[in-house]
Amino acid sequence: MNSAIRNIQLVAVLAVLIATIIAFFVELSLMYETKTIGLADLLLMFIYIEVLGLVRSYWETRAVRITYPLVIAITALARYIILQDKNSDPANLIYIALAILIVSIATVVVRFRNSRYLKIDNKKTNEL
Repeated sequence: MNSAIRNIQLVAVLAVLIATIIAFFVELSLMYETKTIGLADLLLMFIYIEVLGLVRSYWETRAVRITYPLVIAITALARYIILQDKNSDPANLIYIALAILIVSIATVVVRFRNSRYLKIDNKKTNEL
């Protein structure tokens, strides 16, 4: 049963890889056809590159490093701010900026959770 689930995960990761590559080249062709490159387009391509990095990392280690999805979320939120039209509620901009701040803080906490500077003892004990 465990190997069947692992195989399903690998097939799903392969599907994500293929879909991301296709989306990347579709975006490139759209930029070529319109002969314009906007910041939103570049951020979208950066998201695709981060997803490819996430897939590569998963394929090599069979585990997802949590920092990849957090960086993808930050980039997606920044792209959303850029694409926000001028008629939308300004409070939305504040909410999205707060979301970026929260995800950024979470990224820092995750990256430094095993840091010697925080002096966190990673030894597992049964004590409360």
